Amino acid sequence: MIDATGNPGKILVLGGSSEIGLAIAAQYLSHGPAEVVLAGRSGDPRETASLDAMTAAGASAARWIDFDATAFSTHEAVIEDAWRGEDVDVAIVAFGLLGDAEELWQNQAKAVEIAQVNYTGAVSVGVLLGQRMAQQGYGQIIAMSSAAGEVVRRSNFVYGSTKAGLDGFYRNLGQALEPSGVKVLVIRPGQVRTRMSAGVKEAPLTVNKEDVAKLAVNAARDGKSLIWAPPLFQLVMMILKHIPGPIFRKLPI
Repeated sequence: MIDATGNPGKILVLGGSSEIGLAIAAQYLSHGPAEVVLAGRSGDPRETASLDAMTAAGASAARWIDFDATAFSTHEAVIEDAWRGEDVDVAIVAFGLLGDAEELWQNQAKAVEIAQVNYTGAVSVGVLLGQRMAQQGYGQIIAMSSAAGEVVRRSNFVYGSTKAGLDGFYRNLGQALEPSGVKVLVIRPGQVRTRMSAGVKEAPLTVNKEDVAKLAVNAARDGKSLIWAPPLFQLVMMILKHIPGPIFRKLPI
């Protein structure tokens, strides 16, 4: 149960070794202990380190459950396992692929894979999370979208299109679940310093995962449904959306 100060008793991270997902969980733990369930791929080499990080951050207990974003028929059992014992108060949807932008639109198999992971997998678990939290009458879902999904650009349009789909689904899931007492927060970060972006040239307004985590937890406590990380990105994207198409296509982004 989430207490009066907004501290959860149990946190689920879908994308168990996600650096941003773990950072958000750690930020919650900095305010008080909670049980943490990490759901990630079987055999993930970062499983032990991720569990140790949660214990070090103050988790009262931490366990790993196997989760494959594209094994859709197994997702119901994964969510059932996550709810074992106590209800889940906060669920963080933080799994995803980036891929090579130019390869993706020319490689059918990889394009389908990233679409299934980033969008279809996210929708699959989102429906199940919504059902369980609506049944318990409360809960917080935090979904990692991307500024790339707000304005899909030629430079990474396959990835951007998957995040645009995720973004639209979770924003409206929040509206659908509002009468049941469940809240959904969508986060649109720009570039974040993580393993995923390690090989990508650093862009302006790049932030650390800890910065995203603080924004996420504060926004969830305030009952917000959408934030940008950093907040200045909201203004940047607003400007980009109003640039005429012929000019926008010539921009080096």
